[in-house]
Amino acid sequence: MEQKVQLLTKIVDNVEKVIVGKREEIEMVLVALMCGSHVLIEDIPGTGKTSLVSALSRSIACEFSRIQFTPDILPSDITGFSVYNQKNASFEYRPGAVMSNLVLADEINRTSPKTQSSLLEVMEEKQVTVDGHTLPMANPFMVIATQNPIEYLGTFPLPEAQLDRFFIRISLGYPTAVQECEMLSRFQGRSPIETLQPVATGEQIIEIQQEVEQVFVSDLIIGYIVMIVSATRKNPLILLGASPRSSIALLKAAKAWAFYNGREYVLPDDVQKMAPYVLSHRIKLKQEAIGDNLSAVEVVQGIVAQVKVPRSEQ
Repeated sequence: MEQKVQLLTKIVDNVEKVIVGKREEIEMVLVALMCGSHVLIEDIPGTGKTSLVSALSRSIACEFSRIQFTPDILPSDITGFSVYNQKNASFEYRPGAVMSNLVLADEINRTSPKTQSSLLEVMEEKQVTVDGHTLPMANPFMVIATQNPIEYLGTFPLPEAQLDRFFIRISLGYPTAVQECEMLSRFQGRSPIETLQPVATGEQIIEIQQEVEQVFVSDLIIGYIVMIVSATRKNPLILLGASPRSSIALLKAAKAWAFYNGREYVLPDDVQKMAPYVLSHRIKLKQEAIGDNLSAVEVVQGIVAQVKVPRSEQ
């Protein structure tokens, strides 16, 4: 286990050669990868969303593809399509952009809902169905989508059903003055992304995913997760509470965070750490909460602070 934790730290350190001062956000992306799940990076342009994904893809020796979403992108561009081969008198499958290990769905809210929905099956089932034939995805597989939450002209907001497919949502935000000076120093010459070398393989990531599944979770922790998720469905500030899929995601995230910190068991601290990242995009606030300038993250943090931490009798 210790070697696996050191490997994960190497990946984070490698990405930090490009992304300055955002270690926690990098760790959250890595947590999603450890669970074989997907990430939504939501922030304004120029904060390093695409650079983070590019740095991660260069840190792991596996296939990477990028989809630049625009209104004219079709579902077949994502999943692939069949072409008739006159020589063989048969149809041949041509892979789409999603047939890779790490997939960057850049500016996902700029494409039509029809094209957005083409990712639903592949994100949930890790397979694509084309002309009645189902094709499994490569392993490991991860979709990292980016979107700008401020600009609305020419965009198609993701529906709740698709937001629920994303394991974690993060926001990078502006760097501090010191961090921005450090960033400018690194980018004076050749881009540091071009110099990154892989520090892990896809096979090693698969081994880590399998070990994360074995992390122990007590019945008390399971009950604690259920209490937090249930509280989102009763909170007066929330119109739509978190789904049962949220409970599963929070359980997996807590196990991954415990593993990342070198433990084979989950503590309440792990659940508290991951709850805002896992639940905030899965709830819908009421207008009065929005009017009070409350964010979904703040509401979830308030719920976590109110739910009583379970204590063992032993």
